[in-house]
Amino acid sequence: MTLHTHSRGPVRVLDAPDGHDVIIEGRLDVHTVPDIRDAIHAVIVLGPGELRLHLGSAEIGDATGLGVIVHLHRRATRAERRLLLVDASDRTTRLLRGCRLERILAPRHAPTVAPLTA
Repeated sequence: MTLHTHSRGPVRVLDAPDGHDVIIEGRLDVHTVPDIRDAIHAVIVLGPGELRLHLGSAEIGDATGLGVIVHLHRRATRAERRLLLVDASDRTTRLLRGCRLERILAPRHAPTVAPLTA
């Protein structure tokens, strides 16, 4: 059940009883990362629960896009929230594996979600 929906640039946030669903659309690169980072920082401080990052319609365009996902994982962990990657593309999954980040950022295809553990 969705309580509220709000949007900021390429980020759409759905408030749910058990956390927040953050849907990112388009490219994650040096041009879009500031808006994405700021929007998700605002969601992290909204309260407890899972933070589900939906990447099905997103494409990591450069190292900045990958770096923001790692940064958000660390930020969520400090706020005692669990960041989950949902429905990451095959390209994103290969990129995480190639950078050896799959241990921290282990994406799964929807409806299954993967917890990000440090």
